[in-house]
Amino acid sequence: MTWKSIRLTVVVAAMLTGAAGCATTRGRVYVRSGPPAAVVERRPAAPGPGFVWAPGYYRWSGRNYSWVPGRSESAARARARWEPGRWVHDRHGWYFVEGRWR
Repeated sequence: MTWKSIRLTVVVAAMLTGAAGCATTRGRVYVRSGPPAAVVERRPAAPGPGFVWAPGYYRWSGRNYSWVPGRSESAARARARWEPGRWVHDRHGWYFVEGRWR
């Protein structure tokens, strides 16, 4: 994905969500209301060695939150640690930070 397409995506997201209680700042899509409490999920056994559990999270659809279930992720490299996605609140509202390998 090019920077031009990323900027276009952010602009389109801002236009689509502007009327639904959202704003964009510094490339982030902000939501005025925070996500609901996380769903308590039953963690299944890992499908094999080198897999970790990536917990579920709420995704903002432009109008409301929808739950994305957790899943098993294959480690990116030896001794990698999964950092789950999370919602962060600052003076502009709530924004989502994607999960990633560290």
